[in-house]
Amino acid sequence: MAFEYMFFNEALRDRFVAFASARGVSSSVRKDTMEGFVVELPDGLADDLQDTFEDEYESLMDEQMLLAESDSELVSHHVAGITATLSDGTDRLVRIPPAIARRLFEHFTPEEIHEIATAIAQSLENPVDGPLCRRAPE
Repeated sequence: MAFEYMFFNEALRDRFVAFASARGVSSSVRKDTMEGFVVELPDGLADDLQDTFEDEYESLMDEQMLLAESDSELVSHHVAGITATLSDGTDRLVRIPPAIARRLFEHFTPEEIHEIATAIAQSLENPVDGPLCRRAPE
């Protein structure tokens, strides 16, 4: 499994690719099916190197947010989305207010947010009546 990083700005994407290259890590870039670009780094990187890439990506995403917020065309469309996987394996985009999305991304990784949204979606699909403290069926 490779590590994938999403970019909506070509300059930020190119900076991340150059950052990886400067550390001797090859990357591949592809257009995302909906919008933007995906930069893929190989699996098996040392933990400290992976942490370095995560820190750089987070920094670039902060820049991306500032760029997006300064773009009057983008700002006029206040929307954010996260994906949730339904019980049948179908992925769905869940629209959430940007302020909530920003708070989520300040505290959780994209994978953790996906896990949270998926747990909520699957719980809605398969509701359990009764008290919360009751053991869930296995």
